[in-house]
Amino acid sequence: MPPRLTAQDFDQELLILFDAYVHGNLDRRGFLDKAQRFAKAGVTAAGLLASLSPNFAAGQQVKPDDGRLQTGHVTIPSPQGNGQVRGYLARPASAGTRKLPAILVIHENRGLNPHIEDITRRLALDGFMAFAPDALTPLGGYPGDEDKARENFAKLDQAKTREDFLAAAAWLDARADSTGKLGAVGFCYGGGIVHWLATRLANLDAGVPFYGNSPAPEEAAKVKAPLLVHLAGTDERINAAWPAYEAALKAAGAKYTMLQYPGTQHGFNNDTTPRYDAAAAKMAWERTVAFFRSNLGVA
Repeated sequence: MPPRLTAQDFDQELLILFDAYVHGNLDRRGFLDKAQRFAKAGVTAAGLLASLSPNFAAGQQVKPDDGRLQTGHVTIPSPQGNGQVRGYLARPASAGTRKLPAILVIHENRGLNPHIEDITRRLALDGFMAFAPDALTPLGGYPGDEDKARENFAKLDQAKTREDFLAAAAWLDARADSTGKLGAVGFCYGGGIVHWLATRLANLDAGVPFYGNSPAPEEAAKVKAPLLVHLAGTDERINAAWPAYEAALKAAGAKYTMLQYPGTQHGFNNDTTPRYDAAAAKMAWERTVAFFRSNLGVA
């Protein structure tokens, strides 16, 4: 088996192009046209895109049928949002009906794909009850194709989608098998939603945004939950807005810790793509779990 590709195997400008493509600022044809100049030694622009795109099997850490877990898909009401939202729930099997601290898991801009379900299972193995709602529910859910998922994501009514996340948080927190302690973790788009939830939820006990967009600085005064903010080292699109928001958090007396990981790319925790940084991801995950245990308690 050939060695796994990393960000160091790609030109930084190509990584920036890929980031623009992933986030809808560049369509597939635009990426391929611009990436063509990086194609060499028999590797086409389409080959570069394939190399940079997710490989869910390579990133899977916890199998869906892992006997240590109780997992399943559930659909919950969202009357202020899209009517209902489907999601993936995971608990440690050893907990039985015992109450557990709960964590809302918020995906990137492609819906509830296999990677986010795997993240949800990881949190359950760490002793939490974790629930990952799928923002693409009103469009049929995650379609099994990343390009189609990105296209569908752009069609969402974001105001209703945010209400879906609020409904998911309320449903999770109110479950009889929850301790009443609620956390949220999100990645990229989901990181931005965690920041937003921290300005909206009085009952949020801990938030962990991974490289997510910051709210407007004037929103910082509404943040009551402690935050653990993970940022990549090379991620100008996200990092440019952070200093102003950080200053506002400080002025508001909010509890937060920002950790930046030198040499890493946006998406460094996502172990399905070459932007994954194993050392940084391990460190960030260990810090995340410790932060949740400190603020939510353990079963």
